[in-house]
Amino acid sequence: MTSGYASIGNVKLYYEIEGKGETLVLCHAGFVDRRMWDGQWKAFTQHYRVLRFDMLGFGKSDPATAPVSRQEDLYCLLKELGIESVHLLGCSMGGEMAIDFTLEHPEMVLSLVIVSGTPGGFKMQGEPPVQLMEMLKALEQNDLKTVSELQIQLWVDGGFRQPEHVNSHVRKLAAEMNKIAVEKGTWAIADANPLNPLTPPAIERLSEIKIPVLVLAGLLDHPEVLRAADLLANEIRKAKKILLPDSAHVPNMEKPAEFNRIVLDFLSESSRIK
Repeated sequence: MTSGYASIGNVKLYYEIEGKGETLVLCHAGFVDRRMWDGQWKAFTQHYRVLRFDMLGFGKSDPATAPVSRQEDLYCLLKELGIESVHLLGCSMGGEMAIDFTLEHPEMVLSLVIVSGTPGGFKMQGEPPVQLMEMLKALEQNDLKTVSELQIQLWVDGGFRQPEHVNSHVRKLAAEMNKIAVEKGTWAIADANPLNPLTPPAIERLSEIKIPVLVLAGLLDHPEVLRAADLLANEIRKAKKILLPDSAHVPNMEKPAEFNRIVLDFLSESSRIK
């Protein structure tokens, strides 16, 4: 495995690359880091040259000090590494970033896998999750331990399970990753008002995506995430949707064997279509 830091302007992003063949880029969710893909690494690197990285403000990358454009950071990273075409796999915020990147650089993307993702401009409906309101209170009190635990309840556990019903290793690793971003204040600094968002937003441009697309979500995720999965599958012409049982916002961490099989089958089929 090759690992290192890529200079993106005046900041550095940590990355890891392993394997041979076409490049598959793994884009993590907005409450964890590259390690969310530990359960995929060995399986995917047997078939592809796999790149995973920590976004600014996460994991080993530099802290964020101002609003960022996640898709622009990804573009600069690929250029720095001399990578011209990729399969993109993104979870949650990483999925939104992957959609935006595909719309901005369609010539670079071979296929797209969106996990628990919503397109830019998607408006959540209904009452916000209880954990979200409690999280805002905890933030006001600078109770970062409670903020992190509530994020794990919201995204890893989901709204239909108690913590004791979720794999303890998955919760522990997610909490370890989340603690870094919470302590750095990443979301408030970098993502609350992102730099240079797509105009019009992705939700109005999904019909422009012409490559094979796989939409994945966990059946125990928030209903609005599942509504977004339906929207993506309906609006993107070559999209296929699969829902994974007994998992919430990070199905790849909860159901790695099933997730890996589904994604590798999709990527293989996409290559044959080309």
